[in-house]
Amino acid sequence: MTRRLTTAQAIIQFLKAQQVSRDSRDQAFFAGCFGIFGHGNVAGIGQALQQNPDFPYFLCRNEQAMVHTAAAFAKMSNRLRALVCTTSIGPGATNMLTGAAGATINRLPVLLLPGDIFARRNVAPVLQQLESSSTQDVSVNDCFRPVSRYWDRIQRPEQILTALPEAMRVLTSPAETGAVTLALPQDVQAEAFDFPEEFFARRTWVVPRSRADAALVAEAVEWIGSAKKPFIIAGGGVIYSCATEALSRFATQTGIPVSETQAGKGSLAFDHPQCVGGMGVTGSSAANRLAREADLVIGIGTRYSDFTTASVTAFQNPGVRFININVAEFDAYKHAAIPLVGDARVTLEELHAAVAGFTVDNEYRARIETFRTEWEKEVDRIYGIRKEPPISQGEVIGALNSFVRPQDVVVCAAGSLPGDLHKLWRTRDPKGYHLEYGYSCMGYEVAGGVGVKMAAPDRDVYVMVGDGSWLMMSSDLVTALQVSIGQM
Repeated sequence: MTRRLTTAQAIIQFLKAQQVSRDSRDQAFFAGCFGIFGHGNVAGIGQALQQNPDFPYFLCRNEQAMVHTAAAFAKMSNRLRALVCTTSIGPGATNMLTGAAGATINRLPVLLLPGDIFARRNVAPVLQQLESSSTQDVSVNDCFRPVSRYWDRIQRPEQILTALPEAMRVLTSPAETGAVTLALPQDVQAEAFDFPEEFFARRTWVVPRSRADAALVAEAVEWIGSAKKPFIIAGGGVIYSCATEALSRFATQTGIPVSETQAGKGSLAFDHPQCVGGMGVTGSSAANRLAREADLVIGIGTRYSDFTTASVTAFQNPGVRFININVAEFDAYKHAAIPLVGDARVTLEELHAAVAGFTVDNEYRARIETFRTEWEKEVDRIYGIRKEPPISQGEVIGALNSFVRPQDVVVCAAGSLPGDLHKLWRTRDPKGYHLEYGYSCMGYEVAGGVGVKMAAPDRDVYVMVGDGSWLMMSSDLVTALQVSIGQM
């Protein structure tokens, strides 16, 4: 059996049928499509979306902003849901490049469907076409190649039969996810083809909880058992894996202090006895003093960015060793570590059982508590500073932190605010702190706040933004009002 559809119609029908499952909980993967229509997509994807009102369409004001919104939505959804973004060819497409880079660097799934020049070529050059004297097989969409986890150009309708499943494989992969770009020539979008009916059947993509190699886990247990000053760095992978409770149990049992990256902030509540705050250049004195002395660093779901490691100068113990828990081999092998390539939650649960009876000594516990107490007093001091206008940034953070509910979300991305937030914000919920700091992209904040609210409508969202970012991209306040997402 076949179904005769245009390429664009077939793409939307396929996307509607995609489900994702983790821990036996199924849900639709795509929550709709953001787009701005013009030359190159209005008669293809635009028409297909109009014919599918059950696949929500959202109008944005800026193409870069809509990718930021989609990335924030995916992050708030722990990468189990995603949004599609479509644009016209030319400047509409290239406006998405910065957002695509941010999504890929932060490993957040977004599907980009930019229009493209005519595949049949005999009508070239068309409006917004960048001509090349050396080849006819290039357009501005080739710029997406280095900032996408998967890239393809659909030159014939039947190519989506293999391209879309590959796109889904990448989008739902905990290790490989990021921006996926399918460039869609405008004539191919509107070309009809007899697609097999089974292509549109519901398909569920299981996000696995992979387990690390047993022999390496056993070696890691030995290293932990012999460590005098072990230290944990919790990254975003802890939160995406929903491993916060497992981390809390592991830290409580062993007494190992836990620091947090920007993406990992919220892995433990700020008042957990083992939480020592932000790690690295923008981190707390407690975390950095303990990191300096550590003889064993256990990185969980972190890629060890330069701000986290102070360009690898944060660890001064000459005998320091590393154990890395990460779904991505690329990150698990960093710093000559024991690479525990696996899901953060199940790996922590296995280590928790295997190191039963291990705990840090009383002297180390006392140092952890002393450093924590000193740092919390410093935060209290900064929160309590009272000046005549202009008030300090720390005072603003303290006032907001004391006002918001535990489940509410603070959003930020660039300038000096992320550094102060990393140090000073007291997290009480794993999803209450939303920073785009893998790319630290100016302009993310307002659009990101829209995506957070779309993903979590029951939470209030507070966007903190410096003047530069505000002036760069404030237009999507209109988008927030248009889709009626409530208080920002």
